[in-house]
Amino acid sequence: MSHAAVVIPGLDRIGGAERQTMLLAKGLRQRGWQVSMVALSGSGGEAAAELREAGVSFTSLEMRKGLADPRGWIRLNRWLWRERPDVVHAHLPHAAWLARWSRLAAPVPVEIDTLHSSYTGKLGRRIGYVCSRWLADKVTAVSEATAEAHRAAGMVGAKKLLVLGNGIDVNAWRPEEQMRAEARQALGLKDEFLWLAVGRLETVKDYPTLLRALAGLPKAAQLLILGEGPLHNELARMAVQLGVESRVRFLGFSSEVRRWMQAADGVVLASRYEGLPMVLLEAGACGKPVVATDVAGTREVVENGWTGWLARQGDADSLAAAMEKLMSASTAGRRAIGEWSQSEVTRRFGLESILDRWEALYGELLDRSRTRRRIALYNRAHLRRRKTMPA
Repeated sequence: MSHAAVVIPGLDRIGGAERQTMLLAKGLRQRGWQVSMVALSGSGGEAAAELREAGVSFTSLEMRKGLADPRGWIRLNRWLWRERPDVVHAHLPHAAWLARWSRLAAPVPVEIDTLHSSYTGKLGRRIGYVCSRWLADKVTAVSEATAEAHRAAGMVGAKKLLVLGNGIDVNAWRPEEQMRAEARQALGLKDEFLWLAVGRLETVKDYPTLLRALAGLPKAAQLLILGEGPLHNELARMAVQLGVESRVRFLGFSSEVRRWMQAADGVVLASRYEGLPMVLLEAGACGKPVVATDVAGTREVVENGWTGWLARQGDADSLAAAMEKLMSASTAGRRAIGEWSQSEVTRRFGLESILDRWEALYGELLDRSRTRRRIALYNRAHLRRRKTMPA
């Protein structure tokens, strides 16, 4: 049984990248792989319990000072020597750097890391990737936009770069009318149009533009925000200033994204940039039409006018116009958009086909690693024979 170790900064706060790694880990386990999830910090919370229930082991390195904590490096190297995984697959920058440099001290036949955002970061992040890129066997990107941004920045070479998108378990997100009715009842909704926004309350998600757009919509428009972050108080004050505090609800972090998406009539994403947003894949699988900003990554999911509408990034009027366009569509029209989105997400991002691609990549790289090892052993043996031959 082959062993894959998935390395991630943490699972205490769940975002799109974290949800994707959990799907990958559980999917590989169902296919017969031994799978371990290694977090740099945190306890993993409910996510760790969910993984263990699915047969995926969870380990935290309990790092408290980021990559500057030497205990984390020591713990990971000890773990690698003890468990001997065949593949180490890291997600997000800190996990990628830790996994890469650990190859110098521990046996790792294959190291892969995945880029989840088109944002290439500041100089420090770029230097981190450039200095360690020789240690990775392959770098994957969740979207064409993400791949191109990092290639253009010199952070990864074209030969090692592969676009391999996120996957979604479509069956787990299919529409359920009973769940929708119960969730709307819990929110006290009748005929109001409910928008759902999912994502951490940070600058990249541009919630201020979303709140300003909401203020320009009819009062029937309600907004439910799932996520937590440092901008919560600022956004709550802004909602009061805009006079929409009675129409927006900050639910905080919720593990029940599916439940609240069933309740929604549309999903909205106002991000400044994205990689390949999981919430839009989940919306498509759930048959929900979407409105999103026209940014790299997002436009690879949303077909403007077919599966939803795209608006100019940072433009509240443009976002409000796109949202109103969806709200004014007939129920049958919105359903048709949702069904088309569902079929496209299934075709392009269905989890089983994505898992097929991951298994194929793992197998290819493992075969390559074994070939290199056989060649190295042959060369060493040949060299020893030459040394022992009489002159």
